[in-house]
Amino acid sequence: MIDLTKPLFALFPTAKWTLNGDTYAGLTWLSEDVAKPSEQELLDWVDPNAYKAQRAAAYPSIPDQLDLLYHGGMDAWKAAITAVKTQFPKV
Repeated sequence: MIDLTKPLFALFPTAKWTLNGDTYAGLTWLSEDVAKPSEQELLDWVDPNAYKAQRAAAYPSIPDQLDLLYHGGMDAWKAAITAVKTQFPKV
């Protein structure tokens, strides 16, 4: 299920609207100076900060990172961190 409030706030920060439920059918557009977005426009929006949460979940824990540094050295640690950054690039 998609949270429609995130793209609405991001794409139309000054628009006025209400959302009854969690589907596009419940969107009532109150701004006359801004056209109501299509459902597809809202569904196509990509959160530019989503990679942060994905990376945070994928990084090894701090104890595991310290263990990697101790046993594998800086190059092994950098390789592990770079693998996560490559998997979840900035948008």
